[in-house]
Amino acid sequence: MRGSGPSSDSLEHILFDLICIRLCQGSEYAYMPSKEAIVRMRLAGINTLIAFGAALMFAAQLSAAPISWQSHWSDAVFARAAKEQRFVILDLHAVWCHWCHVMDEKTYADPKVQALIAKHYVAVSVDADSDPDLNSRYGDWGWPATIVLAADGTEIVKRRGYIPPEQMAALLQAIIDDPSPGPSVAPAIIVADGGASRLTSRERTKALQALDAIYDDQHGGWGEIHKFIDAATLELTYATIDAGDMAALHRARQTLDANLRLIDPVWGGVYQYSDEVDWQSPHYEKLMAFQADDLRLYSEAYARWKDPRYLAAAQSLHRYMTQFLAAPDGGFYVSQDADVSAQISGHDFYPKDDAGRRTLGMPRVDVHEYARETGWAIRALCKYYDVTGDEKALTEAVRAARWSIANRAGRSGAFRHDAADRGGPFLDDSLAMSQAFVALYRSTGDREWLSSAKAALTAINRQFRDPKAGFVAAPAAPATRGVFRDPIRQPEQNAALVRVASLMNHYTGDARYQAMATHAMKYLVGFSKAAPEALRAEILSADREFSAAPIHITVVGSKSDPAARDLHAAALRYPADYLQVDWWDKDEGPLPNPEIHYPPLERAAAFACTASACSMPVFRSEEIERAVRAALAP
Repeated sequence: MRGSGPSSDSLEHILFDLICIRLCQGSEYAYMPSKEAIVRMRLAGINTLIAFGAALMFAAQLSAAPISWQSHWSDAVFARAAKEQRFVILDLHAVWCHWCHVMDEKTYADPKVQALIAKHYVAVSVDADSDPDLNSRYGDWGWPATIVLAADGTEIVKRRGYIPPEQMAALLQAIIDDPSPGPSVAPAIIVADGGASRLTSRERTKALQALDAIYDDQHGGWGEIHKFIDAATLELTYATIDAGDMAALHRARQTLDANLRLIDPVWGGVYQYSDEVDWQSPHYEKLMAFQADDLRLYSEAYARWKDPRYLAAAQSLHRYMTQFLAAPDGGFYVSQDADVSAQISGHDFYPKDDAGRRTLGMPRVDVHEYARETGWAIRALCKYYDVTGDEKALTEAVRAARWSIANRAGRSGAFRHDAADRGGPFLDDSLAMSQAFVALYRSTGDREWLSSAKAALTAINRQFRDPKAGFVAAPAAPATRGVFRDPIRQPEQNAALVRVASLMNHYTGDARYQAMATHAMKYLVGFSKAAPEALRAEILSADREFSAAPIHITVVGSKSDPAARDLHAAALRYPADYLQVDWWDKDEGPLPNPEIHYPPLERAAAFACTASACSMPVFRSEEIERAVRAALAP
C-alpha cells in the first residue's frame, strides 16, 4: 500500500547503515564510509538493491584479514587440516628472493586470496634456506614455490615462481572445486636400484653431447634464459679441457669472461644471475652458494691461465664474502637481499657507488649461520689459498671449521643445520663439512682435518644410507604422511658424495669410503637410466672420479723445513680440482694411506704419482708441474 512502508530512499539509508555496521565489525581492515561518501554514492546513482549487494560483496573482500601463516613445518599441519577439513598451502620462500617479496606484497595481500585461504586452507610459510629437507624436495621449483597438499599429504599442485593475485585466487578456488592432483604433480621417477655402478661409454657420450647442445655459442653459458656460471658444468668442462678438448677451452673462457659482468664492481661478490642472455640484466641478490662456487672456479681459472682478470674476480669474491657474509664468531651467513625495501629495489640501489648505496640503507643480510653455507665457504677459501697463497684466507677457513665443530656438530656425528633444527639431521650439512675438511687437509697437511672428514662421512653412512642405493637428503620423520613418508634422494647430493668419498678412499686406503661411493653411484646410474633427458653434469664428474685416480703429489720433508713448505705450496697450485696432495713428515708416522711408501731423503722433495707409478723426486717447486704432466703423459 502506497505510503505505508519506507520509501526507496529510506531503504537505501537502511542498507547503507547496515553495510557500515557490518564493515566496522571484527577486522582491522574494516571500511567505514563517511556520510559525505554515502551522499556521493547516492548522487552517483548507487540506488538499487543490486548495487548495494555488489557494494556489500566488495566491502566483505576489503574486510578480509591478513593470512595467519604458520612457520613451523611438521605433521601437525596435516593433523589440523584433517580435523578442520582443509587443504595445506606451503609457501617456500627465501630471504633474498625478490619475487617472494612481491608475492607477499601483492598476492597474499589480496582480499580474495586472503578470504579463500582463511576459509579453506592451513597456510604454512617456510624459509627454504632454513630447511634442507624441503629445499631438497622442492628446490627444482625455484623460489617462491607454492605447494598445495591434501590433508593426507598428497600433492595437488606445485607451482614455480610468482603467481599474480587473480591467478592465485582462481587456483585456490579450482582446488576447492576439484582437489584431484593437477598436471604439475608428475609421477615420481622410478629408479631401478642396485644395478651397475658405472655409466656406459654410450651414456657418457650422449650426456656430453646433450650438454654441448645447450651451450650458447653467441653469449656463453649453458642454457638460453638465465645466465650464470653453473659450477658443476664448468668443473666438468675443466676436466674435458685436460683431456684435450679445445672447444671446451673456448666455452670455459667465454663463460668466465661473460660472468665478470655479474660481479659487483663496488662491494665485490657476484649477483645471482642475469635474466637476459647478454649477462647485463642482473638479479642483485648475493647467495653464499654462488660466492663460494665462483671463488673456487675463478681461483682454478687463474691457476690454469694466469689471466689477471680471473685473479681480480677471485679477490673481489673473497673480499665480499669476508666483509659482508662473515659472522664475527667464525661462521658464515647465508645471503644478502637484492632490495633495500619495497620502495628501493636492487635496480635503484646497486648501480650507485658506495656512498650512494649507504645513503639509501643496506639490503638485508640473512644472518643465520648454517653448517652447509659455512662448509661451502671453507672449501672455497681453501681453494683460493691454494692458488694465491693468501694466508688470511686459510686462517679464515680454519677458524670457520673450528666454529662449525664447536657449534654445529651433533652428538651423532652428523652436523646440525642451525643451532636448532626442524627435523634433521640433513645430508647437505654433513656433506658440505666433509668436503670442507678434505679441502683443509689438502691445504694444510694437518691430519686433524682428515680425522674430522672421517667422522662426518661415518655419520653420513650411518644416518643417510638408503638400503637400496644412494643416500637420502634427510631421514623420514617417525610420524608423517603422504609424500613425506618417502625420503628424497637427490642426484646432486649423491654425486658430491661419490666425489668426496672417492677422494677419501685415495687419501686413506680405507675401502669403506669406496663402498660408500659405489652405493651412491648405483643410485646415480639408475637415475640416469630412468631420466636420460635430465642433464646432470654432476653425475658425469662423479662417474669420472669414481673410476680414475686423482692427480697425486706427495711432499716428503719436515713441516718446519722452508723448502718442504715451498714444495707443498707449489703442489697446491697445480691446476686441477681432483687433486690429492699429501705431506709426509716422518715425525708424524706413516702416511694415512698405508699402501704408499716413500724413501726418507736428506732434503725435501716432491713426487708426482699416477695409479701405478711415481716420478723421480723433484727438489725445486718450479719443477712440480712439469713432473706431473710427464707422469700423466701416455
